[in-house]
Amino acid sequence: MKTVCKILLLLILSTLTLTLFAQSRKDFIRKYKHIAIKEMERTGIPASIKLAQGILESGCGGSPLSTEANNHFGIKCHDWIGPAFHMDDDEADECFRKYKNPEQSWIDHSEFLLSRPRYASLFKLEATDYKGWARGLKAAGYATNPKYADMLIKIIEEEELYQYDHRVKHPTAGEQIRVSAIEKASDPNPVTTTINYRKREEMRNGIICIEIKEGDSLEGIARYYNIKLKKLQAFNDKQDSNLQIGQYIYLKKKKSRAAKGYEFHRVKNGDTLYLISQMYGVRLKSLVKYNYINSNTPLVEGEKIYLRSKAGF
Repeated sequence: MKTVCKILLLLILSTLTLTLFAQSRKDFIRKYKHIAIKEMERTGIPASIKLAQGILESGCGGSPLSTEANNHFGIKCHDWIGPAFHMDDDEADECFRKYKNPEQSWIDHSEFLLSRPRYASLFKLEATDYKGWARGLKAAGYATNPKYADMLIKIIEEEELYQYDHRVKHPTAGEQIRVSAIEKASDPNPVTTTINYRKREEMRNGIICIEIKEGDSLEGIARYYNIKLKKLQAFNDKQDSNLQIGQYIYLKKKKSRAAKGYEFHRVKNGDTLYLISQMYGVRLKSLVKYNYINSNTPLVEGEKIYLRSKAGF
């Protein structure tokens, strides 16, 4: 009888442990999914990969390195000149980077991958190719565990993290949309639809904005929020009502600089200064001033666009 009770107790404890572990994963994802998506927009690193690496490397934010150094990705000091945290890892008393807050760790993780030539080939992959990224990270030597790629893929698929890789759709020239009063008037059988923009509101740089989807129009947004069209255009540095799927439209005036932690944006294929200004909620004239360029200057893939202060300062 005692043996049966012991077995039952072990089963209960095992089930409770698994339940708590699953919940800690959910909490971690809920807390950091937004910055993972923002970093995907900024750099092209899949949000699913960042979340899976964060879960694995930090033990869902519970490891000593995470709690004492805010380091969620196990990044060692290397050429780091900031605060450090020492602990035993592959070798005794190894040096790890220490951050003021976890968000700095998430941003620095992106910069670490961007700045190392051995990871360069990964940025040729689509942001939706999480398996390619997982295998590429392992092949490039991010971790010594031979099952590292499989572990990342397993976490992504168990938690359905790939859904966050589809949230951001970068606009292309073929996806430009325009809804004008003339086009509406030419339809002999107009259909009246009511779009609930409130459900799609999000905060960027402390400002409420809407991500544009097919069927949206600047006129419709202005009407919904009872904002004069010209004022909405001014908030968004626009002279017309053209929209691009995936861009953001702000309901108040954008700020003169990006949020803390977003010092610069690394240009990707298809980026324009205007789209970058909308991505970070920064006035177009501020980006022109910070980067010593015109608003219509073609951008070179891989170059830095400064978001908070002038280049070189």
